[in-house]
Amino acid sequence: QLQLVESGGGLVQPGGSLRLSCEASGFSLDLYAVGWFRRAPGKEREGIGCISQRDNRYYPRSVMGRFTIDRTNNMVTLHMASLKPEDTAVYYCAAKYYHDLNCPAEYDYWGQGTQVTVSS
Repeated sequence: QLQLVESGGGLVQPGGSLRLSCEASGFSLDLYAVGWFRRAPGKEREGIGCISQRDNRYYPRSVMGRFTIDRTNNMVTLHMASLKPEDTAVYYCAAKYYHDLNCPAEYDYWGQGTQVTVSS
């Protein structure tokens, strides 16, 4: 059974940093494009970055310069810095086998999400 599990969420003060991890069971993440998403209360799901199978990274303007994505040892990590209260959301990783330089529009596998709360 193919599964993704996120970890690393929690409570952090504004301006702080947090690292979220996405691990896979049943397949190797090294062969997949991985996207990170978040859903804040009352808002639609938002894509916040992805790493393609070829390790190209893409970020939306809302997080560019603050969030980065790395891939090592079958794990994809979302590094978040300069966090703001508006970054509070449930964060999800998703994966798709997508042999391309770019990230896919849709993903096949999703994690259960991890809560990130930015508050003083």
